Amino acid sequence: MADRVALIDYGAGNLHSVENALRRVGAEVALVSDGDALAKAERIVLPGVGAFGACYNGLASLPGMIEALEGCVLKDGVPFLGICVGMQLLADRGLEHGETQGLGWIGGEVRALEPSEHVKVPHMGWNDVVVADDASGLIHPGEAYFLHSYAFDVADHAHVAARTDHGGSVTAAVARDNILGVQFHPEKSQAYGLALLERFLKWKP
Repeated sequence: MADRVALIDYGAGNLHSVENALRRVGAEVALVSDGDALAKAERIVLPGVGAFGACYNGLASLPGMIEALEGCVLKDGVPFLGICVGMQLLADRGLEHGETQGLGWIGGEVRALEPSEHVKVPHMGWNDVVVADDASGLIHPGEAYFLHSYAFDVADHAHVAARTDHGGSVTAAVARDNILGVQFHPEKSQAYGLALLERFLKWKP
């Protein structure tokens, strides 16, 4: 039987494309929008598109959701995947349109990418994923699709699972214990992204 994946629905944009990608690799997906609905989740996915503050506030507005997430992920060890802003929300804080607190699961800040003559912002399109030290084995070298103007400046480099280059090193993935976050969009990354989601479904951290 397919694992039951709780896909958190908090109005953050790329929900249905992520749902479709998860179903393509065999997941049983349940859209959840309150903390109680996480109880039966065997895996949790937090998508995200848009501004950090709006996404955090949307997540915090769901009844009991942040407390339930902390219980499931931090205490019970349920495998967790954050995508794009869903990854950025793992940080201590985001600095987009002022300062907004994050979940604080992986130390660091989400800061603006700096444009220059040779560097366009947002960082948009296909780019290399270079594995740093991914002990989980989930992140493989390859090319993935990125779309973001802010990046996760991680406090402890041991939690950086992969990097990409956009006018300098940019965090492409973070990992800690049963927590994985990716800056790129697996659901838009064709075979590379689907393979990652398939590995996530089999992951036993």
